[in-house]
Amino acid sequence: MVTPLTVMRNIALTIAYDGTNYHGWQYQPNGITVEQVVRRAVETILDHEAKIYAAGRTDAGVHAQGQVVNFFTEKPIDLSNLARGLNSMLPEDIRVRGASEADPSFHARYSAHNKTYVYRVLNSLYDSPFYTRYVWHVPRALDVEEMDKAMKLIRGEHDFSAFKKKDEVYHSSVRNVMRARVKKKGNLIYFVIEATGFLRYMVRNIVGTCMLIGLEKITGEDFRDILESRDREQAGPTAPAKGLCLQRISY
Repeated sequence: MVTPLTVMRNIALTIAYDGTNYHGWQYQPNGITVEQVVRRAVETILDHEAKIYAAGRTDAGVHAQGQVVNFFTEKPIDLSNLARGLNSMLPEDIRVRGASEADPSFHARYSAHNKTYVYRVLNSLYDSPFYTRYVWHVPRALDVEEMDKAMKLIRGEHDFSAFKKKDEVYHSSVRNVMRARVKKKGNLIYFVIEATGFLRYMVRNIVGTCMLIGLEKITGEDFRDILESRDREQAGPTAPAKGLCLQRISY
């Protein structure tokens, strides 16, 4: 009797989640993370251990609309059934938006070309119970035009040491930003940054510093000097995590 050959499959999932109740994506010994919850559901359905590889390691309280993960399995489960099964097991604040068969060489993190983060600010006198988990509420008037001008300064390849997490060590702090802008729709202000990669807290520190321009506490020239200084002490505060969302991964 000939035993059928098993085929190792590389499965990619697109996942959305509300990061409010989690200690970020990556496993932490002191609190529940999105990775732990997703991995538990995947392993339950597949009935074997599975290593989950993610495109972005979002921090505590940060959300995702287009997180991408991949894992390997020999199980012949239908992809639609896999997605439905996972969503039936996952909590309401985590959802699989799609499942696909990936090339064996595909890696959610290392195969990614660009990542897009969106930071949202609610610029109104009062906060909203419908937005409060996903925005930074700033009641004071903001100069959106000047903030948008400053964001254009980070386009291209730069050393972003001034905007990294304090005391975080990198082999290189140089990143390439393809798109950076600020736009306002109604009471919501959107900071959109697309880059080949990001330093930890990079987007939140850029937003926190850019907000000082909107509040007329520093100028666009000051912002340029901060970028060129490569000194975290020169930059502004770190914007709250809840306003940040990993919007899209491009492959």
